[in-house]
Amino acid sequence: MSVKSTQSKYGVIAVIIHWLSVVLILALLATGFRADGMEDAASKTAFLRIHVPLGATILLLTLARVCWWLFADNKPPSIPMPTWQDRASRTVHVLFYVVILGMAASGIAMIAASGAASVIFGGSSEALADFWEYPPRLPHGLGGRAIIVLFVFHAGAALYHHFLIRDGLLRRMWF
Repeated sequence: MSVKSTQSKYGVIAVIIHWLSVVLILALLATGFRADGMEDAASKTAFLRIHVPLGATILLLTLARVCWWLFADNKPPSIPMPTWQDRASRTVHVLFYVVILGMAASGIAMIAASGAASVIFGGSSEALADFWEYPPRLPHGLGGRAIIVLFVFHAGAALYHHFLIRDGLLRRMWF
């Protein structure tokens, strides 16, 4: 497998970033929604100690992906599909970037505004703020739900192309 993408397949860098992002975003969703539903500050802090570094990692991976596409690699051309599917695919991909970057911004803003960084990175969980008191909390929660919707569309379309259309779309993003 080539480091860079070819006309028919994504390169190893793009594939690694894609699948690593999938796993980390699923872990982020699990830890974020789990922490959100917790009343016990110590348990919530434990989940946030996983969630916050994962969020920073996803931000860095997303920025690396954008830089990779802008400066180092070209995506393979789209496979033939109806225009509406191609537009939907492009829209979902753009929305992923917008929501991921928005989630990172709102997460950073929430941690900064609440003073939770000192708690998450080693302080007492008793000082953990109620994040609902801070305006970035609402878009952060909505973004989490938007990521789920985008994920369902994205994965559903990939599986549709793989199992029903059988056009090799999913194999392009695999090792």
